[in-house]
Amino acid sequence: MKTIHILLVEDNEGDILLTTEALGEGKIVNSIDVVKDGWEALQYLDKVAPYNNSPYPDLILLDVNLPKLNGHEVLNKIKTSEVYGHIPVIMLTTSSSEKDIFLSYKNHANCYITKPVEVNDFIKVVSSIEDFWISVVQLPKKV
Repeated sequence: MKTIHILLVEDNEGDILLTTEALGEGKIVNSIDVVKDGWEALQYLDKVAPYNNSPYPDLILLDVNLPKLNGHEVLNKIKTSEVYGHIPVIMLTTSSSEKDIFLSYKNHANCYITKPVEVNDFIKVVSSIEDFWISVVQLPKKV
């Protein structure tokens, strides 16, 4: 069975729980690491302690509204990196602002999804991420 490693960058505990549960119920074996702010996400990707031995993710789910560094700042750092710039980044956020959408794609987000308010709809969205990005799309090999 296919295994994929996901980095979830999210500060909302409820959204963390819903996302991890929805991915856990999927057809793919997922390992998920969660970081709760933009600075921690970059520390994770740069393998700074305590993340020295953390694997590079196959896919990153990134919120826009984060403490310390916002999702746009993190996305820009990711996509300009020679080391991990190839990793697909899905912006998964409550913001439906045209400015946020434009800035995300300008910074080379692979996808922008606005989180639904209803729990069942949120779970469907996360399942659709798994169905498409994990089951259909060919992701790059590990570095």
